Amino acid sequence: MATGTEPPRLTGVHDPSRAAIAARHLRTDRWWLAPAVTAAGLLAFIVYSTWRAFANADYYAAPYVSPFYSPCLAENCQEMRGGPNLDLFGSWWGLSPALLILVFPLGFRLTCYYYRKAYYRGFWASPPACAVAEPHAKYTGETRFPLVLQNIHRYFFYAALPVAGILTYDTALTFRNDRYDWGHMGLGTLLFLVNIALIWAYTLSCHSCRHIMGGRLRHFSKHPVRYRLWGWVSRLNSRHMQLAWASLISVALCDFYVYLLASGTFTDPRFF
Repeated sequence: MATGTEPPRLTGVHDPSRAAIAARHLRTDRWWLAPAVTAAGLLAFIVYSTWRAFANADYYAAPYVSPFYSPCLAENCQEMRGGPNLDLFGSWWGLSPALLILVFPLGFRLTCYYYRKAYYRGFWASPPACAVAEPHAKYTGETRFPLVLQNIHRYFFYAALPVAGILTYDTALTFRNDRYDWGHMGLGTLLFLVNIALIWAYTLSCHSCRHIMGGRLRHFSKHPVRYRLWGWVSRLNSRHMQLAWASLISVALCDFYVYLLASGTFTDPRFF
C-alpha cells in the first residue's frame, strides 16, 4: 500500500534502466563555451534586428535599400526609384513596413534545422551539449504546440526563394549612383554582392532543398539531372552551419551600412 513517502521516480538519464553514473557528465572540456557563444550571437542579432525593424527610418540611401525593408509592401514606404516598392497593403498599415516582410526570412531561419539545434542548446539547454544531460524532467520533442510548427519549415523555404530573388534585384540596382545612373560601383555594391551570394548559398543548402532535389528518388540513374543537382546541394549542405552564420552576419552588415549612409554618418566610397 502506498504511504505517500516513496521517493520520486527518476526520469531521463537518471532512470533506473540507464547506466548508474554519479557525475552529471564525464566531459572535462569547456563544453559550455559553444552554446554560450551561440546564445550571445543570436541574442545580439535579435536585439539589433528588432531595433532596426521598428525604427522605420534610415533604410534607403540611393541606390542602396536595406535587406530588412525589401520589398517594401506598404504605402508608408520611403520612395525608392526603380526599387522594390510594392504598395500591396495600402495606407492602413501604420507600422514599420519591415514587419511585413521580415516574418518570411526570419521564419525560414527560425525553423531551419541548424538554427533549431543552435537555440535549443543555447537558450533552452535541450541538451546544452553532446554527452551532457539536459535539465528538463521530460522530453516531448517537436510533437506538441508550439514546436510542432517547426514542421512548416519547407513552406518558409518556398517563401524565402522569392525574397532572395528580390534581394538579387536590389543588388543589381547597386550598380547605379545616387542619381540613378547605371555603370557605377561603390563599397556598398561589394557588400551587397557578398551578401546575396551568401543568402543564396544558405537558402539552397537548406535540408528541405536537398530533399526536394533527390529525397524521394528511388533510382538516381533514372534522374541524372536531379542527381547532379542533389549532389551540388549536398556539398552546400555540408557547410550549412557556416553559411547560416555568414549570411546572418552579412545581412545585418548590409542593413547597418545602409543605416550609416542614410543617417549621414558615412559616405559611400565609389570605385567608378
